[in-house]
Amino acid sequence: MKKLFLLAIAVIGFSISSNAQDIKLGFKGGVNFATLNGDNVNDNLDGRTGYHIGAVVQIGLSDMFAVQPELIYSAQGIENTDIDYLNLPVLVKFKFAKFFSAEAGPQFGFVVNDNYPAGTDPESFDLSAAVGAGVEFGSFFGQLRYNIGFTDIVDNVEAKNSVFQVSVGYYIF
Repeated sequence: MKKLFLLAIAVIGFSISSNAQDIKLGFKGGVNFATLNGDNVNDNLDGRTGYHIGAVVQIGLSDMFAVQPELIYSAQGIENTDIDYLNLPVLVKFKFAKFFSAEAGPQFGFVVNDNYPAGTDPESFDLSAAVGAGVEFGSFFGQLRYNIGFTDIVDNVEAKNSVFQVSVGYYIF
């Protein structure tokens, strides 16, 4: 079963890459404005201003559509409660007006570092949705994105990630 799954992933990946019109690889970084939302979250909590940095692959499917997986280190949480993730957003991009785009898709997050209060451990996985917009000028790009969490960050506590990101990046090819 595992071999069949890996074979299916390889065939799908090869099909996408062989039909792709354009593949771009780049790097990006920027600032996060993170907080928590939910019934168990105090409205007076101070959010955390953090950063994100990582790699981007844009696979052009046509002149107007692309798939953009990313691998991003992201500093999130709230003030005095840091939770850093390795996020894997897989976005569909709709390109229009030559250099503008809208993007949306799921984001899979894995905790890599936390400064959570003693006795409470954050969940190791976070599922979010990402929605945003971007611009491209040659090899340079900028993005605005909002990530809204679907899963609670701590077991039995209704508190989900909410992150607004501002990014700049560069496609190396």
